[in-house]
Amino acid sequence: MQIYGYIRVSTEQQHDDRQRAALAPFNIPEANIFADKQSGKDFERPEYKRMLSIVNAGDMLYIKSIDRLGRNYVEIIEEWKMLTRDKKIDIKVLDMPLLDTTCHKDLLGTFISDLVLQVLSFSAEQERSNILQRQSEGIAAAKRRGVKFGRKPIPLPENFESIYYSWLSGAITSAHAAELCNFSRRTWYMRLEQMQLGKPINIIDK
Repeated sequence: MQIYGYIRVSTEQQHDDRQRAALAPFNIPEANIFADKQSGKDFERPEYKRMLSIVNAGDMLYIKSIDRLGRNYVEIIEEWKMLTRDKKIDIKVLDMPLLDTTCHKDLLGTFISDLVLQVLSFSAEQERSNILQRQSEGIAAAKRRGVKFGRKPIPLPENFESIYYSWLSGAITSAHAAELCNFSRRTWYMRLEQMQLGKPINIIDK
């Protein structure tokens, strides 16, 4: 039997010291600790996939908390079944003793683990829905107060009109005109369109 540890933090800037400290008492060989610095939205993570290619039936996997395995509990449930039933490895979630497949190697142990995961999945989905609802309500309230969302428009340069006429006459290209305005090409064309639709004097018709 081999023992393994899996660690995940969401970004390159985050540290995994606390997770490593939690795994330390189990004397896991350093070569058997796999760490990803990546979002837990799915299981497409290089170190996690490398670990899956190595573990065998009877091996033991330690993780500090279930959300280190992943963030999507629907996928976590499927992954848990794949690890414990297909690959036949044991998993111990350190901060949730009920998620420990070594405790009960029977139908009851499987039932308890599945039940805990289902409850976590329901709670996560409810919290996600609540967050989305609060965000939606907050945005609606802000709009009623007149708050504008999105980036502020880039102001027109003082010589925009002369640049425009140079472009209109063919003296300069769109790329050059955008550069002179310090615009991207997309912003340049958007400004032209806004002028066509919204200016009191439509200089494009001159």
